[in-house]
Amino acid sequence: MTPKSRWALVLLILLFTAWILASACAHYEVNNQATAFDAQSGYRFDALAPGPRNSDALFVCLMFSGGGTRAAALSYGIMEALRDTAVRIDGEEKSLLDEVDCISSVSGGSFTAAYYGLFREKLFNEFRPTFLDRDIQGALAIQLFNPVNWFRLPSPYFSRIDMAAELYDKDIFQSALFGQLQHNGRPFVILNATNLGVDRRFDFTQEHFDAIGSRLDQYKVSRAVAASSAFPYLLTPISLRNFPVAEGYTPPAWFQGAMAPKEWISERYDAAKNLSVYLDKQNTYIHLMDGGLSDNIGARAVLDAFDRGFIRTRINDGVIQHLVMIVVNARTQSEDLLSRKESPPGFFTVAEKTATVAMDNYAHASVTQLREELYARVQEQKNDEKCKALLDKCPNPPKIFPFAADVDPYVIEINFEAASQIPGENPRYYLDLPTSFKLSKEQVDKLITIGPKLLQAAPQYQCLLKVLTAEAEGRPRPEGCPVGAGIFP
Repeated sequence: MTPKSRWALVLLILLFTAWILASACAHYEVNNQATAFDAQSGYRFDALAPGPRNSDALFVCLMFSGGGTRAAALSYGIMEALRDTAVRIDGEEKSLLDEVDCISSVSGGSFTAAYYGLFREKLFNEFRPTFLDRDIQGALAIQLFNPVNWFRLPSPYFSRIDMAAELYDKDIFQSALFGQLQHNGRPFVILNATNLGVDRRFDFTQEHFDAIGSRLDQYKVSRAVAASSAFPYLLTPISLRNFPVAEGYTPPAWFQGAMAPKEWISERYDAAKNLSVYLDKQNTYIHLMDGGLSDNIGARAVLDAFDRGFIRTRINDGVIQHLVMIVVNARTQSEDLLSRKESPPGFFTVAEKTATVAMDNYAHASVTQLREELYARVQEQKNDEKCKALLDKCPNPPKIFPFAADVDPYVIEINFEAASQIPGENPRYYLDLPTSFKLSKEQVDKLITIGPKLLQAAPQYQCLLKVLTAEAEGRPRPEGCPVGAGIFP
């Protein structure tokens, strides 16, 4: 063997050895274990400062759906509209965006939600060049050609999702931790993913991290967004450790007794069953993917807050007067061409439909449930009022226990099908947009522009503005907008 051949062989052996060592050492980032439990701290709604221009009287929650850059751009357009909408609450001029208390997001919508939660007003100057106008798919593909990743990807503990999280961390979220979200105060940003082990929703909130014995404030926002947007097949799961609970841990109050057999058909039972998955420490790891697999609209977290969480607490305390839910649904629907063909659809078409049909139908069911639960509250308020009026006619009427305060609820859904109500707009254009992380600048422009138009065209939103204006001016409530008109026009 010649000296040149020997050197080539040595170099090959060294490269092979380095490949083996790098593959063995490559590992995803692990969440930190908590050493103590404190129910009053951490990234949970009750621990967040409301901000100087935020009042509980007007309580606003946003829900941002999945749908790649399409969803992120539509959500961004709604944020611009809320920023530009002036209202007067308790004698103070402010924007509707100042009154946003929570944002529950999924997949593409999580990029907009997390960016605003971290950087606030910078969203309107920096989010477009940082994310919306970029070819994120191309940037992810380039990572595959980075020689460093050739050594890391063979590891069973490092995969494509970890590369994506690194890109998001460096180029979009600036290595921010959840502690920064906590420091910023409201709105409370709930990033939703799906636990593949039990096919259930997983929220990146301290309540969930309490159950897995971990510190959310020390976890990177980029990895939570990566989990929320990890679409099956294209990306791989984000994994967490499920540690023993911290010393002094107690489950939330609603958990007590929720697993009793008599409760098995209730929402509380279902939520308790979900939490018990993490309290079972035989489940050592949690593998998370796209939040759209369990709730593609982000509504379930808000429903939970209304049923037994921070919204319910404030309703019971009588501080919420107007409860506003804005659902930004970037759902698309390709034109039905299958029904015009004799031959059945092929493998890839069936696979796509299998991945999206149930997701879209469940999203519709979630919004319907949100409307129905809020409408039930309106009916109960009206029934109590009628009951009190009848009892007042009786001598020595029995004492009744009314609600702490009546709530005026609104559910405002933004979707592309409503573009048919806007002159010059064609819903088909938006319904045919791809679900990807790469759109043209023209497509992004149109999505941002259509958002405010859809919001302003919604009759529930029109009623909200009329009611708030009448209150600010000391006038009676508009006749065309009674309590309940904000749910079903």
